[in-house]
Amino acid sequence: MAESLIASRFRGPPSSGNGGYVAGLLGARIRGAARVRLHAPPPLDRPLAIVEQGETILLNDGETLVASATAAALALEVPPPPCLDEAREAARRCAGFARHPFASCFVCGPDRAEGDGLRIFPGATKGGTVAAPFAPPADLATNASGLLEPPLVWAALDCTGYFAIVGDRPVPMLLGEITVELRGPVDRGPHVAFGWSLGDEGRKSRCGTALASADGRILAAGLATWIRPRERAEQP
Repeated sequence: MAESLIASRFRGPPSSGNGGYVAGLLGARIRGAARVRLHAPPPLDRPLAIVEQGETILLNDGETLVASATAAALALEVPPPPCLDEAREAARRCAGFARHPFASCFVCGPDRAEGDGLRIFPGATKGGTVAAPFAPPADLATNASGLLEPPLVWAALDCTGYFAIVGDRPVPMLLGEITVELRGPVDRGPHVAFGWSLGDEGRKSRCGTALASADGRILAAGLATWIRPRERAEQP
């Protein structure tokens, strides 16, 4: 059994870890594409147990199951990526600047300072996707090989998908499940993070996301399900 601690820097909502970042901590332990399901808000700043149970990897907070990961095949058609200039222009239109349910999110929170959060601000493109440039802060960007650690790649895919779903009306939603396939080495970039909606079903919404190099190579792709919390009136 191993342990992991999610520092408050990597929060999504104010009191829990960013879903994509946490998913990447588990997904990195699986060879090839991985599917991670979030079962409970990931707590911050305390040790969590990582347990291998057959072919599944669990993240536990005491008796509470926080997340589970398994190997998976990613069936996703990725559209042509926007170019870096298009992504920069789209980011200026990100709806999160005017309204954001989690403004201190490590990935997409506008309240995070330069060099602190990832500051990925996806906005609408003419091609029907959302996109933003992605170049992480230098202090956490690379491992000994000069490549990004997988949790940062998963995190970039995570919030990009959220904006593909909500468009110009950001509302509270939580990541339920994400499948990610890393297709090539990811350095500091800058790269293009982009996403597209795959439709809604009740309180659930699906989206595709991808990370492309400046010359258009797909470096990572993801398929995610997001869940809109029940309104108080809907709760039993």
